[in-house]
Amino acid sequence: MYEALLERYPTAEAMALAPVEAVKSITDPLGYKIRGNWLHGAALQVADRFGGVMPQTLPELRQLPGIGRYTAGAVMSFAHHRDAPVLDTNIARLLRRYFGVDATPRARTRELWSLAAAVIPRGKGYLINQALMDLGAIVCRAKAPRCDACPLRRSCDFRRKARPSQAPGSSRNIRPVSAIRSGLLLAK
Repeated sequence: MYEALLERYPTAEAMALAPVEAVKSITDPLGYKIRGNWLHGAALQVADRFGGVMPQTLPELRQLPGIGRYTAGAVMSFAHHRDAPVLDTNIARLLRRYFGVDATPRARTRELWSLAAAVIPRGKGYLINQALMDLGAIVCRAKAPRCDACPLRRSCDFRRKARPSQAPGSSRNIRPVSAIRSGLLLAK
C-alpha cells in the first residue's frame, strides 16, 4: 500500500491536488480510516504553507493534521536526521525497564519522553532511535525478554531486579543516561 501511495502521489502537491476520496481508496484498507483524511489535509498544508517541503521543526510538524508527538519526532529523526526523541511501545518498554521507571501513567509518559530525549548523543538521533526500536522489538521484548543478549544488561534495572545474582547492584539514581548511549553505540 505504501508503494502504491507513493507511486500515485510522489509529492505533497500531487496528493493535495487529488480528491480526498482517491487518497482514502489507498489508505482505508489499512484499517484506520481517518488516516487518508489526515494525509490529504497534511499534503494540502505542506503544499500551501511550506512550498511543498515537509516542515523542518517539531512545532511546525505538530500543526499538520494527524501529526502527534511520536510522528513529529519520527519525521525529525528518520527523515530529517535531526536529534528528536521517538517514543513507541518498544522504546517505552526498554526505557521503563532500563531506568526502573515506576510512576503513574501520566508521570511515566512525561519521564519516558524526557529520557528518550536525554539518551540521544548530539548528532546521533537517527542511529540511537533506530537502535532503541530494534533493541526493544528484538531483545527487550514484552514477553520473554532476551536479557543475556542485551548490550545494556550490565546496568539495566529490570535485569538487576529479575536476576540479582547475575547483575551488579546499581541504583536508578546513579545510572547515567550516558550508559545507554555508549551501550547502544558500541553494540552497532
